[in-house]
Amino acid sequence: MESVLEIHGLSKTFPGQKALDAVDFDLRPGEVHALIGQNGSGKSTLIKVLAGYHQPDPGATATVAGEPFTLGSAASAFAAGLRFVHQDLGLVPALGALDNLALGRGYSKGATGTISWREEAERGRRTLRQLGYDFNLKTPVSRLSASERTGIAIARALEDWSDTVKVLVLDEPTASLPAAEAERLFEVVRNVRDSGVAVIYVSHRFAEVLDLSDRITVLRDGVRVATTAASELDEGGLIELTIGRALKALEAAHEIPHQTRAGDPVLAVRGLSGRVVDGLDIDVHAGEIVGVAGVTGSGREEIADLVFGAAPRGGEVIVHGEPVPAERPDACVRREMALVPSERLSKAALRDMTLRENVTIGRIAPFYNLIGLSKRAERAAADEWLDKLDVVPRDSEARLITLSGGNQQKVMMARALRLEPRVLVLDEPTQGVDVGAKASIHEIVEEAAQGGAGVLVMSTESEELIGLCDRIVVLINGKALREFRPSELTADELTELTMREDLSVAGG
Repeated sequence: MESVLEIHGLSKTFPGQKALDAVDFDLRPGEVHALIGQNGSGKSTLIKVLAGYHQPDPGATATVAGEPFTLGSAASAFAAGLRFVHQDLGLVPALGALDNLALGRGYSKGATGTISWREEAERGRRTLRQLGYDFNLKTPVSRLSASERTGIAIARALEDWSDTVKVLVLDEPTASLPAAEAERLFEVVRNVRDSGVAVIYVSHRFAEVLDLSDRITVLRDGVRVATTAASELDEGGLIELTIGRALKALEAAHEIPHQTRAGDPVLAVRGLSGRVVDGLDIDVHAGEIVGVAGVTGSGREEIADLVFGAAPRGGEVIVHGEPVPAERPDACVRREMALVPSERLSKAALRDMTLRENVTIGRIAPFYNLIGLSKRAERAAADEWLDKLDVVPRDSEARLITLSGGNQQKVMMARALRLEPRVLVLDEPTQGVDVGAKASIHEIVEEAAQGGAGVLVMSTESEELIGLCDRIVVLINGKALREFRPSELTADELTELTMREDLSVAGG
């Protein structure tokens, strides 16, 4: 079958690192072709070269529908019919779908030169309905579900799909979606594929890759190690290709027994309330990992900000027996709490600053001497943590934004753990990271608990909560269903519980 996209000999070298090494890739019309690999494997670099963000090394060639196009040129990629939906959707939260769809292309105008709102609305509804969405186009994006926001980004990329779009690139589209919303997005992807548009699908979720893809290409350390039909692989085989070792070996490498410690809780949440959360009580003891499960809209996604004082709240947060004032993150830090939020780039990361600065910013006073800030001492401390968490590349002067998502997350973990917190609050700690980085982060969390920290984890990944936590609280419509031990239910059963809409039904 003739390929709609062909790439030959693609290499990309950064200072001190070869991110891609003579990679070949082809995409057939009307297929979903998954591109997978650990963070730092080169898949993000490949996508950024296609999108025109990075220039490739000399010698690479590429064609779309047999016609050459220039790698490293955004204009050439657009003209060739390539469209991209990145993990950061690029939406304006305060605006509705109608305005977000118009970003980039501009608004339709009538004969008088004013915006034709009727034409804009008809165009927007038509595009979204093609994808299976139907909601008020004026509702602010911030009030829509995660899958609806992703749908808007896809719709914006595909507005001219019947005429010119040949390839849609989806970079981690389900990274922040719970299972129910992810299923809806899969139908969107299938609709796009069935229309004849070929899809490059980047994901760390192997089950969905196997279910959704026609073919899979695996990158490891910048090299293409395999391209194969999805039907020829299972999840274990896919993991082994990705990380270069078997699943059992990986599990054994980070399997640490949990223990729940008696005594007064290091963190006590009493009657916690927010926009959705309503009267939540949680205790976390030193050396214990407590998880909170819930779909988007259950209130799970606001708990971290409520506990850490980053959002207005009702109820009490008690640390070491002392109440912490509401809306005072600084007081939480003084009480030896640390937070790693889910939206690292918007809420935590200093994206254009160095790894050194990102790691040390939480407590920088020790690096000052009589003549000012000692960058040498700061760098030594950062290097110690980058080494401890196996951050790649191991360059404390590299800018954070140049790292893969998994390595950015490790840097955020390094910042939090360097504070030696007695309470560690983690919101989606492995969102958008690969299986190898996920195992490393889990090991880091378990070691923090073994060192005496109390850990509170919010996650949409049932497997993560079952494997990591000592106790799990299921949240439905802002209220706790009840607590479970991981041994009491399977990951599938936990997922099913979170998707119930009524506490009485879930409790029965």
